[in-house]
Amino acid sequence: MTLLVTVDASVFVNAFIPTENGSDQSLAYITKLRTEQAHLIQPTLFIPEVIASVARKKNDTERALALALDLKKFTNLTLVALDENLADLASEIAANSRLRGSDAVYAAVALRFGTELITLDKEQLARLPKLLPVRAPR
Repeated sequence: MTLLVTVDASVFVNAFIPTENGSDQSLAYITKLRTEQAHLIQPTLFIPEVIASVARKKNDTERALALALDLKKFTNLTLVALDENLADLASEIAANSRLRGSDAVYAAVALRFGTELITLDKEQLARLPKLLPVRAPR
């Protein structure tokens, strides 16, 4: 059975910034996803969000852009566009759960596609369990 997940940008950013707490665990989780050929269902926001954060934190444009190409090569990656219906769902989740807009977009994708949301974001972990399966990477 193929594992279906939506992975918040927080996990990828943490994995690619070795000086952050838990970076080794996040990198091991992403490696596990690749090895097991998990199917990632991600909002299109995922790539620019990860790249922007890595570029800022590492102060390295070239490395960040190379990472963008690597992320697009992830086996079984589906990028979901933020259309009006998904935006409406994300808005509802944001309002009801008091989440930031981008965090609500990941939750909306997970809810719409029936995936588990994997995140390091404390607000998502605390506020979404009644709505959808959500957990930290392990």
